[in-house]
Amino acid sequence: MTGSATYLEGKTATRVVLVFATAYFLSYALRAINAVIAPALSSDLQLTNADLGLLSSAYFVGFGSMQLPIGVWLDRYGSRRTESALLLFGAIGAAVFASSSSLPGLWLGRALIGVGVSSCLMAALKAYRVWYAPDRQSQLASWMLVFGTLGALASTVPVALLLPLVGWRGVFWGMSVALLLSALLVYSRLRAAEQSMAPHAPAAAGSGAGYLQIFGDRYFRRMALLGAAHQGGFMAMQSLWAGPWMTTVLGMSVEQTSQVLFVFNLCLMLSYLTLSWWAPRHVSYGQRRGLPVLRVVAIGLGLSVMVQLLMLLLPFAWSWVLWIIFGAAITVTTLAQTHVSLAFPPALAGRANSAFNLTLFIGAFSVQWGIGLLVDLFAAYGWSASMAMRMALGCYLLVQVYALVMFIGNRKSSAPELGRLTA
Repeated sequence: MTGSATYLEGKTATRVVLVFATAYFLSYALRAINAVIAPALSSDLQLTNADLGLLSSAYFVGFGSMQLPIGVWLDRYGSRRTESALLLFGAIGAAVFASSSSLPGLWLGRALIGVGVSSCLMAALKAYRVWYAPDRQSQLASWMLVFGTLGALASTVPVALLLPLVGWRGVFWGMSVALLLSALLVYSRLRAAEQSMAPHAPAAAGSGAGYLQIFGDRYFRRMALLGAAHQGGFMAMQSLWAGPWMTTVLGMSVEQTSQVLFVFNLCLMLSYLTLSWWAPRHVSYGQRRGLPVLRVVAIGLGLSVMVQLLMLLLPFAWSWVLWIIFGAAITVTTLAQTHVSLAFPPALAGRANSAFNLTLFIGAFSVQWGIGLLVDLFAAYGWSASMAMRMALGCYLLVQVYALVMFIGNRKSSAPELGRLTA
């Protein structure tokens, strides 16, 4: 089951990835689903743009609030027990959301969903950091995002087709059952792998000391700013504002929007697949020859910024194609997240990943709610709905430019040797 380097191999290694990927599929589907059901929610409950932003951001509040505790739990109790327990809260949250008729009830359900799926990626990355070889980390992270994007795909056209049949409440009752089954799958199917790798797992350091090392690190702070502005903001756009952009700015129908979002997420998935093949062969994390990983990140995010500028300047029906390029460029943030994980030793992997993920969701929450507030603010001053949304995205784009300039200006001075910190 393990090789000479004490890493998982063969069928066991594949089974572990599939189990983690199944849970992350559901997590990503629940994150992105509001972009499709937003019109139905607004119609049923008379929600404003700010209400929609606040409701969708509840997921990120629940998710983000759990990141620091999750880091400690992953390092102390392992991925299997931590993730399976939290998924039960997600099942409860989906049931609460499905049965609520008021904004506070929906917000609570959405927040519980965020709590429940908050460890789906971090538990996987923690296990991969300890159970798999270092040169497989970026590939495994990309594969997780492939499955996550499949979840986002499932929340577009399939959900749009289900809405007339079962309504948004029926969709969330189904998600509640799926989360419960996923919890059972994680708890039962990862036991053998966890037991086989237990002798090789590093001892966890004290929680306080670990987080002091991580947040006190200059390199981490630079990467956290970049991740919050770019990766976190993209999560906000993908999970909510992509839908209203298509309908409000580009004038598409709900059906057309669901089709475009399906194509967008399909191309995003293919981009992650391409990255999972290309990065291990051509990108260097400092251990071999290849393109320096931080240079690749800078180039990709520079392209992302330029494409978003074109999206602002070209509000025409055909410009939905620019979203495809935007999604393809943003996938380089996976390399940044892997670089952060590898910069810290395995004993701190859970906390390093969770601390970085916390900053992503702070960014996602801020952008998701902030754009809603800005759209309503600009509309209150007499701007059209289309212009108000374009101006809100313009404000967010300025934040991205600032984070990218700070990253490029300090990229060389803050790049660490992998695993340089001591546990």
